[in-house]
Amino acid sequence: MQSLLTYIKDPYQIFMVMRSHHMTDWIPDALYLQILFRHDIGKKCNLKNPTTFNEKLQWLKLHDRNPAYTTMVDKYEAKSYVAKMIGDEYIIPTLGVWERFEDIDFDKLPEQFVLKCTHDSGGLVICRDKSKLDMKAAKQKIEHSLKNNYYYSHREWPYKNVKPRIIAEQYMEDASGGLKDYKLMMFNGEHKCTFTCTQRYEKEGLKVTFFDTDWKVMPFERHYPRSQERIDKPASYEKMVELATKLSKNIPFVRCDFYEIHGKPYFGELTFYPGSGMEEFNPEE
Repeated sequence: MQSLLTYIKDPYQIFMVMRSHHMTDWIPDALYLQILFRHDIGKKCNLKNPTTFNEKLQWLKLHDRNPAYTTMVDKYEAKSYVAKMIGDEYIIPTLGVWERFEDIDFDKLPEQFVLKCTHDSGGLVICRDKSKLDMKAAKQKIEHSLKNNYYYSHREWPYKNVKPRIIAEQYMEDASGGLKDYKLMMFNGEHKCTFTCTQRYEKEGLKVTFFDTDWKVMPFERHYPRSQERIDKPASYEKMVELATKLSKNIPFVRCDFYEIHGKPYFGELTFYPGSGMEEFNPEE
């Protein structure tokens, strides 16, 4: 490690190398976020008087620490929390929850299901045919995620004390054979805009498209290009807004995600820091 650092001149590059080796966990949150913001966004983060959306997300990480947020980001506990507020009918059924991969009884799971870790982002295994599931790859991916404390990468503190577990969910898909989610941006319980993530697994790569409250494409992009394809307003859009309004009451900012299946919305997740506030807007204003 020491020999590698001698060849690196850029201090931010040194920071990123240390970060990749989990050598930055000791750095205080405010300083860590300042360094990462400068590296990712290319400018200083004004934490004393934040004015941009991304700056305000960093400020919220440091100062808006409602203990309930830990429950709300836990992919298992959030289901009960959300069900009490909007009803069980909007919750994707859970098939099981375990602390270790080897505890999963795959014989009792249906032919199609989804595995995910409760405490991070990315620990996801989609099984469309159990007979073709690469068990070794699934185990490797899940166990890697179980060891990860998602808090340390971007200091999203609600994840720090989420208990690492594995859940299996009922496999869901819409008429296209996939599953598109709609991400509603809620400010103090008020819906301001929605974005979609499409073409994630296609050659051209992920497209992120923002829509205003009238479902008109908004004139900016965030880190990823907007889609050039037509994206229709979901049939249950107004219901999504209604449910998101209930879930976001008295919260400065939260993103409420929903899927739509056969015209009905299903809860996806709650996210307090989209892109961790480290994805640039174009144009910036």
